[in-house]
Amino acid sequence: APLENLHQTCAETGRHLKQVKAIGEKTGKGFLGMGLWPDKTRDELPIMPKGRYAIMLRHMPRVGSMGLDMMLRTCTIQVNLDYSSEADMVKKFRVGLALQPLATALFANSPFLEGKPNGYLSYRSHIWSDTDPARTGMLPFVFEDGFGYERYADYMLDVPMYFVYRDGKYIDAAGYSFRDFLKGELSVLPGEKPRISDWEDHMSTAFPEVRLKSFLEMRGADGGPWNRICALPAFWVGLLYDQSALDAAWDEVKDWTMEEREALRNAVPKLGLKAPIAGGKTLQDIAGRILDISSSGLAARARLDSSGNNETGFLDPLREVVASGKTPAEVLLDKYHGAWSGDLDRIYDDMSF
Repeated sequence: APLENLHQTCAETGRHLKQVKAIGEKTGKGFLGMGLWPDKTRDELPIMPKGRYAIMLRHMPRVGSMGLDMMLRTCTIQVNLDYSSEADMVKKFRVGLALQPLATALFANSPFLEGKPNGYLSYRSHIWSDTDPARTGMLPFVFEDGFGYERYADYMLDVPMYFVYRDGKYIDAAGYSFRDFLKGELSVLPGEKPRISDWEDHMSTAFPEVRLKSFLEMRGADGGPWNRICALPAFWVGLLYDQSALDAAWDEVKDWTMEEREALRNAVPKLGLKAPIAGGKTLQDIAGRILDISSSGLAARARLDSSGNNETGFLDPLREVVASGKTPAEVLLDKYHGAWSGDLDRIYDDMSF
């Protein structure tokens, strides 16, 4: 459910982790704050028993080489944010998309695959680069003049379908056109036209870096430990929920070309904060400035906890990342090559909740 401030969000996160840990203690399960299973093969991992997943498991290998890895081996933390109008949505969407690679770098936490370093800092983010190009990516049209609700609806109509849910069952419609469905020409449901619930389901089957529903989903961050779960919504709320901060953030990125945005998105999974941006700089060069903008936005909100603290303290883990110049993944790699002596089992001590 929507919450008013980050103190509530972080408290809810803490309650949730306390509850799942209590269940884990009874069932012999632990919880790992990572963006990717560090030491398991795809075949070793169970499949979430959701009806749509059987359809997706069949379809994913047809459209990309890593879709099954995305489904079975990755973990993200998402932030869902409100907007007040179409114009407000557009600006937040643009800032969110442009800066999503910075979030990916700051939270990069998936440097291991099947027991050894994988050559990436956010392998989870890399996986999305070859999952399904028809429903992923940086959405260039969001930055075009005239972008709004209608243009996003047109995009969703062009995203191939996965399924239709009827009478408690998922009907396989993978690869079919929602435009045909609107005309009553869907071959698996001949003559039938979609319900609003079908459109809502379809909206959930696109996976761009930022996704639009009745709220905006920020989708670029790897899973991580408790303090970074709280830092992620703080980062975005500070940037997007104060008009001065939102304007300042847009000023930082508005002159980037689409080619530069795409290049940044493609470079970040491997390079993290060292990824190049426009003007011969790197993400490291702007990260501190963006955090300052976010902090100013949080301070301006002046949402205090019972001790009188505002929300800016939730950014502290990210300030540590920027000050050191090392992503969380690089810190783990240092441990792997140093104190752990290549023993990846040690990650279960360091990164369990």
